[in-house]
Amino acid sequence: MKIFFLFTFSTFLLSAFEQATASAHYDKILTHSRIRARDQGPNVCALQQVMGTKKKYFSTCRNWYQGAICGKKATVLYECCPGYMKMDGTRGCPAVAPIDHVYGTLGIVGATSTQQYSDISKLREEIEGRGSFTFFAPSNEAWEQLNSEIHRNLVDNVNIELYNALHHHMVNKRMLTKDLKNGMTLVSMYNDQKLLINHYPNGVVTVNCARIIHGNQIATNGVVHVIDRVLTAVGNTIQDFIEVEDDLSSLRAAAITSDVLDILGRPGHYTLFAPTNEAFERLPRGVLERIMGDKVASEALVKFHILNTLQCSEAITGGAVYETLEGNTVEVGCDGESLTVNGVKMVKRKDIVTSNGVIHLIDEVLIPDSAKQVIELGGAQQTTFTDLVAQLGLASSLRPEGQYTLLAPLNGAFSDDTLRMDQRLLKTILQNHIIKVKVGLNELYNGQELETIGGKLLRVFVYRTAVCIENSCMVRGSKEGRNGFIHIFRQIINPAEKTLHEMLRNDKRFSVFLSLVKAADLDDVLSRPGEWTLFVPTNDAFKGLTDDDKDILIRDKNALRNILLYHLTQGVFIGSGFEPGVTNILKTIQGGKLYLKTVNDTLLVNELKSRESDLMATNGVIHVIDKLLYPADLPVGNDQLLTILKKLIKYIQIKFVRDSTFKEIPLTFYKINIIESNVQPIIRKEDPSITQLTKLIEGEPEFKIVREGETITKVIHGEPIIKTYTKIIDGRPVEVTEKKVTEERIIQGPEIKYTRITAGGSDNEEKLKKLLEEEAPVRRVQPTRRTQGGAARRRTRLAYS
Repeated sequence: MKIFFLFTFSTFLLSAFEQATASAHYDKILTHSRIRARDQGPNVCALQQVMGTKKKYFSTCRNWYQGAICGKKATVLYECCPGYMKMDGTRGCPAVAPIDHVYGTLGIVGATSTQQYSDISKLREEIEGRGSFTFFAPSNEAWEQLNSEIHRNLVDNVNIELYNALHHHMVNKRMLTKDLKNGMTLVSMYNDQKLLINHYPNGVVTVNCARIIHGNQIATNGVVHVIDRVLTAVGNTIQDFIEVEDDLSSLRAAAITSDVLDILGRPGHYTLFAPTNEAFERLPRGVLERIMGDKVASEALVKFHILNTLQCSEAITGGAVYETLEGNTVEVGCDGESLTVNGVKMVKRKDIVTSNGVIHLIDEVLIPDSAKQVIELGGAQQTTFTDLVAQLGLASSLRPEGQYTLLAPLNGAFSDDTLRMDQRLLKTILQNHIIKVKVGLNELYNGQELETIGGKLLRVFVYRTAVCIENSCMVRGSKEGRNGFIHIFRQIINPAEKTLHEMLRNDKRFSVFLSLVKAADLDDVLSRPGEWTLFVPTNDAFKGLTDDDKDILIRDKNALRNILLYHLTQGVFIGSGFEPGVTNILKTIQGGKLYLKTVNDTLLVNELKSRESDLMATNGVIHVIDKLLYPADLPVGNDQLLTILKKLIKYIQIKFVRDSTFKEIPLTFYKINIIESNVQPIIRKEDPSITQLTKLIEGEPEFKIVREGETITKVIHGEPIIKTYTKIIDGRPVEVTEKKVTEERIIQGPEIKYTRITAGGSDNEEKLKKLLEEEAPVRRVQPTRRTQGGAARRRTRLAYS
């Protein structure tokens, strides 16, 4: 029980401490300033002053170590901490400042102008007397910066205007900085006017966006905080201001069209970056008309200028990212005296304080990605791609009401040779980078196929830290626009055109390896559909191999298959898809392991450099190497074979175990791919018949002829099919497993079913053709395309006429 009590009590204390700390950023930063100045003597605080200005700050760690505030160099000053003072002949600030009433304290903190105005407006008697007040006292510089006409009117009418103005700076209770919590509203002593308090994590405390530059000067009847500007009355909402400000008529029209204006009339703590009419006039006319004609885009545009937090200019001492009501973020920073938005100086007028927030007038319209057309999403690193798309007439095909995905290579991906290509060929290349539908990063999964506007199917490969499409992998920077996504890629995407076998056959560098593949009866593997990664040695890897050596290899088919299949692994692995510097272990078809990693954009296979990587085939990918690979743990038991391998492989020590043999690797490791089609027959009037071919998972297919009018019933049983793929969910690759059971189906009546078994050799095909030719002449029908998203339509292979 005692332990439980102690735990509960300690938790309470910790919670109370955290809450106090959260609302006392000013005091925390002040403590840090005291620590930084400890070598200067007791009660000394270190401040930073922006060079060329009188602005001084108790600084955050970031500003302190950068030696700059708002990008401007800052010098270090040492002053007495609030409430302390110097003594002649002693170090530091050992004396406590005298405590006086509020009027006297104004003189102690140097707010002599406020003290003088309190005297002439007859406020002095009140702030010298009984009570508990908080006085937000403008500094002498604040009075000097006040509009001259306003200043003159106040001084000329001291008994009413000046008295009321000073009362507006006062609260009828003592409030230290630790009591001034972010977002709170105080009631001033003039006409119950609101004072909006903001207490920021960087230690800045503001009152109606005026910064407290010297806080917590205790008085006998309250406390004085010196602020950097004279406060003006706050009465209107942001909506009210927009409705009457002539220079914001364009923004007003956009806010009304998008139904956003009413939001700015509600209670809250908003920041509005309000573009002026001039800013809207600078937009290209077509862009503005398109956005204003689209309610979704116009709503996104207006909301992108609104923060759901109140950000006064004086609180911004460095760049910070804030979420807008539109959902995306903007970076608000400063450059000297100027505010910046997304790094651009655009703020014309700062800190127009309203009852529900603050307005900063800007001279540039901020357009969010969600209001842009997809072609407008390209950044500075994709200008080559976007310019070419426009120049070759492809931009006009991206209709505003359509849905697209752009796969934009970086500028550096376009070589001079590529840019000098015939424009028709270059247009075809660009078409391979535009997908017909809108596909976000989270919707991509391993094995997915995406159709381009040119009709090509591109394959998606998802790895641990990369998402790739064909030979090229994404880099950070995906964006979503009004009619599509743009994803950024390292290289130009080259869709595969040939199988692995065709690529080897068409490249003389691989003639020796291909001859060995054929001798091992493996060429069929490289010809059929599948997903393979093949490490192909060039002819240089076989230097010194004589015809006799080659004959010896070919005669030992088990040995040859073991060697060759150590170069083959299941799955498509793109070199740039590997995490740099990290070793990836792949199991080969032979059973051994390959160790892959990328170093300085070069793929290493068992520490051997790949001379050329990511050559895409329709059934896999080729990585070119100049050495023959061999599993280090696989012994050789034949002297002749050992001699041959030692000629070819010098980078590892090959084990020799006399009379050891290589295991047999049957050709059952690759799957039988079945393409199934339904055909609706055209019935002949003579003596038509219907052909039905029954699908078999194993064994030989069965062929039957069924005459018209007969009905055959066949129950087809299938084994469960387990499919595993990787899908991006919330930005992370997640492995998904699906189980598909082939349902029992009863085939009846006049349906023609043609099943082609693609791994069963050509004999069955010949039997099928012969049977169909005997029954009826055949007319070929053009196959339909695969639908987007991977779902295949039924393909019509054959029809009767």
